[in-house]
Amino acid sequence: MTSLGPEHPLSSGRTASSRLVRAYQGERQEVTPVWFMRQAGRSLPEYRELRVGTRMLDACLDPAMASEITLQPVRRHKVDAGIFFSDIVVPLKLAGVAVEIVPGKGPVFEQPVRTAADVDRLTAIDPASLGDEVFAPIQEAVRLTIAELGETPLIGFAGAPFTLAAYLVEGGPSKDHIRARTLMHADPEAWARLMAWTADISGAFLRAQVLAGASAAQLFDSWAGSLSLHDYTTHVAPASARALSHVRDLAYELARPQAAKGAEPSIDELVRNVPLVHFGVGTGELLKAMHEVGADTVGVDYRIPLDEASRRLGHVVPVQGNVDPAMLDAPWEVLEAHVRDVLDRGREAPAHVLNLGHGVPPETDPTVLTRVVELVHGWRPE
Repeated sequence: MTSLGPEHPLSSGRTASSRLVRAYQGERQEVTPVWFMRQAGRSLPEYRELRVGTRMLDACLDPAMASEITLQPVRRHKVDAGIFFSDIVVPLKLAGVAVEIVPGKGPVFEQPVRTAADVDRLTAIDPASLGDEVFAPIQEAVRLTIAELGETPLIGFAGAPFTLAAYLVEGGPSKDHIRARTLMHADPEAWARLMAWTADISGAFLRAQVLAGASAAQLFDSWAGSLSLHDYTTHVAPASARALSHVRDLAYELARPQAAKGAEPSIDELVRNVPLVHFGVGTGELLKAMHEVGADTVGVDYRIPLDEASRRLGHVVPVQGNVDPAMLDAPWEVLEAHVRDVLDRGREAPAHVLNLGHGVPPETDPTVLTRVVELVHGWRPE
């Protein structure tokens, strides 16, 4: 175990007792915590105003701007966490990979990685050689953010190894990721080297955020839903476990409670790891395998009810999700009924953090998100 510094928000007690952190650790909260994936970004007019004239990756690597964008939805919606404003390809950019985010299209890579020789070229960049200076803008943005958040936790964010690898092989966005899945089977050795590399890049990126002050971390696998369970467990899960291993050892000590009848609490009662969340899109068939890579909480997309997701996880794993983003533009009475249904189904799990089953659509009316937060915070089981 590696202990976080005494000034870390978890170690100092600022966020350790927050409803979000406690829910991630499996403690059901009287008030269900809520935040939204992609809550920071295009749905907010203040974000669009701030971003004028600034490219996406430049915004992500500008500490003051990234911090302000992270804070905007927390101020507006009163959500229970900030999610660090970044992009899945930022760690690749920091490692020296030539990538740009093209408006209306997404990340585009100058040199796709499609052969063993391409993998050799890419993996010549040793992730272990990326020093503190590489992640300095990320860590500075985190420090600026947690200084403003106070007792509200910040969640670190990184793309999972398969999603990074899929982008690299495809050279950009893809509907079926067939080139990536072909490389997986055509040259499993090259694929394994690519996945180990993306795992270490992703893990280092997450670790930098947590060490700088994030109170939880989420590994986001956008494209894992394109995989069969066999392919996931054989060719992807080991790399996801490797990515999470970069932060799995980070721990903090709880405030020492009064010992009952003179007995000292055990070390297991005092030490907690930084909570880790694993989310994927279209991954209803992979939930158990995604938990087993080392996650504490599993995020669930909108395609499977939360009670069924909890059943597949053995009713022993905290869940996050899973309001359908399409409902955000429905009449309020329809959205309200849907949110209440998600909250009811979430009771099947040990703990529940309400979120969307994917990201906030850019055309969403921000006042609707604020209203959802108020609904969730006021909800109690009947």
